[in-house]
Amino acid sequence: MRRGPSLFNVTAVALGLAFLYLPIAVLVIYSFNASRLVTIWGGWSLHWYRALMQDTAMVQAAWQSLRIAALSATAATVLGTLSAVALTRYGAFRGRLLFSGMVYAPLVMPEVITGLSLLLLFVALGIDRGFWTVAAAHTTLTMCFVTVIVHSRLVGFDRGLEEAAMDLGCPPLRTFLTITLPLIAPAIAAGWMLAFALSLDDLVIASFTTGPGATTLPIRIYSEVRLGVKPEVNAICTIMIAIVAFGTIVSSLLAKRGAVRREREAALGAAV
Repeated sequence: MRRGPSLFNVTAVALGLAFLYLPIAVLVIYSFNASRLVTIWGGWSLHWYRALMQDTAMVQAAWQSLRIAALSATAATVLGTLSAVALTRYGAFRGRLLFSGMVYAPLVMPEVITGLSLLLLFVALGIDRGFWTVAAAHTTLTMCFVTVIVHSRLVGFDRGLEEAAMDLGCPPLRTFLTITLPLIAPAIAAGWMLAFALSLDDLVIASFTTGPGATTLPIRIYSEVRLGVKPEVNAICTIMIAIVAFGTIVSSLLAKRGAVRREREAALGAAV
């Protein structure tokens, strides 16, 4: 007889969810607060969203963060996918250990060290810090996460489909583009969304590699919070939460679609 969840398990899950999401819920609710004082509720209002649209510095920082996140996530997805393919398909090639160590190093390396290392590199090369240096730094940070996600998909990939296509005369590159790439697309999309979210969230590395005219939203919010939390900060954070939540939902739907496709592939293989 199947037993339902115990009271202890339900309580533990409820407390865990409250710990994670209650602060976010409070932030979202207080973004609609009519009072100028952040900690005092004054009724529902969209006043601070309208005020946010007039805060040029905050809007520019948000737009800068979105541009950097989109660019770095795209670059990290391309490089991370190629790295995952190399680690999965080319076996024990010379330098594999060094290559994999360099790819996965940002996963375990503190962001302070990564940011300082990149700062010293840009200074040594005489590169002016700004939009492109932050984008390059975020690409370095997020590429390893994309590699992990795509690599886990390629490990369980049925290579019989590729072999069948090549036996029928399909060149390797066309096989990858028409067979492999569509099947691993959900993992690639999930990697892109994770890289995008990590870039939006980053403060430490961006603070080392940014320059004049390239202030990201986390840096702007941090500078504002040090002088006191303004209601506009709650509003812009709520908007960013909505963007990330939308991306997470899309990524989950793509992952579910990929799981259904893999089940169909397995059923088709069993039938053959």
